[in-house]
Amino acid sequence: MKHEWRKLEKNTYLPKKVPQLISIPSYNFFTISGIGNPNSKPFAEAITCLYAVSYAVRMSHKGESPPVNYYEYTVYPLEGIWDMADIELFKKEGFSKDNLAYEIMIRQPSFVTSEFAQLIIEKTKIKKPHELLDKVEFKSIEDGKSVQILHLGSYDDEPQSFAQMKEFMKENNLKQRTYTHREIYLTDARKTAPEKQKTVLRYFIE
Repeated sequence: MKHEWRKLEKNTYLPKKVPQLISIPSYNFFTISGIGNPNSKPFAEAITCLYAVSYAVRMSHKGESPPVNYYEYTVYPLEGIWDMADIELFKKEGFSKDNLAYEIMIRQPSFVTSEFAQLIIEKTKIKKPHELLDKVEFKSIEDGKSVQILHLGSYDDEPQSFAQMKEFMKENNLKQRTYTHREIYLTDARKTAPEKQKTVLRYFIE
């Protein structure tokens, strides 16, 4: 049976349009970290590299050395953890997309080990060479106790959803563990009108 995250992991990836408290366990990801505007060419190329290694895993069962315990699945969506690269600059000049620090990532299925992930990265460097593949890491990340919401609309309108999350935390005596937050992109911004974009927003809670 094919593992469809949209059907089998709805609590994690398809929350409601109101804030909810959830606990997220540790998952494995291919990640790339960087600084700068998410509308820039380097950011787009980083996404391309993440999808390259992720689809290489997806098709690995057709290769000469398929991974142990492979199962059919749908590739997970792009995600990102966001912060300010220079806090003092932010305090002085306010928000700027050029001052964003990010770690973008795509979750990998449970059968992917560290060794197999590195093998996939090396094979992708040969098949689809790109300098950013040297920055791809395979790591486990646990969000733990979190508050999340489904944001509908443009990324520029996210502050409205963040405000709902903060009000929910205030009403339930919850505090953020860090000022970073996670975003999960359920739609492709290149193919979806801004007003129809769907993004999971997640705060990490103490």
